Parts: sequence; C-alpha cells; structure tokens
Amino acid sequence: MTALAERLRQLREARNLSQVRLAELLSVDPRAYNRWEKGATAPHLDTIIKMADVLQVTIDELVGRKPISDDIKIRNHTLHALWEKADSLPDTDQQALITVIDSFVKKALVEQVMSINNKR
Repeated sequence: MTALAERLRQLREARNLSQVRLAELLSVDPRAYNRWEKGATAPHLDTIIKMADVLQVTIDELVGRKPISDDIKIRNHTLHALWEKADSLPDTDQQALITVIDSFVKKALVEQVMSINNKR
C-alpha cells in the first residue's frame, strides 16, 4: 500500500467518513476512490489537491511527506468552509451565529437525554 493510500484511509476514518461519502465530496466514482485507497491506482494531481482541501490537510500531509497534524478543525467539509467565512463576520453577527449554533447543540442534547429516558 502506498503512503497516499494509507493516509487517505487514516484521514477518512479520523473524520468518520465512509468511502462513498468521501467520493461524493470529491465528486468522483466511489469505485475510483476505493482503488486509490487500496493503492491500486493513483489520482491525478488536481484530485489530490481537492482531497487535501476536503480532508483539511496539506498535500505534504496527504502524501506522507509530513506527519498528519492532530489539529482537526471541523470534520464536515461544508461546515468547515462556512466556519472560515463566518470567522470574518462582524462581532455582532458572530454572536448571533453562536447563539443559533448553541441552541441546535442544546436541542440535540435534550433529544438524546429524552431518547435514553424513553428506553428505560
């Protein structure tokens, strides 16, 4: 197995992505992605660049030239891209966004607790 193939697997699993989901994020056929992760074939450079972007690593980290950073920002690529944009919003807008996100997180926690209580 090549360094790229091994790193693809490690990074995908660290982000709790299936091969099919990562293939969707890369806009490629899942069978092609599977061959890359097995080391049977290698993707084109433009695809490697997109992989690094989606997996939030440098190309050097992806191909094995540097260790993988432990600094995983946000696992969901779309949410990460929005977070980067939100980081440049004015403080008042950021505070409003924090309130909205906090309410969704609290709602999910309440639903989780209620689900546990209903099972008892």
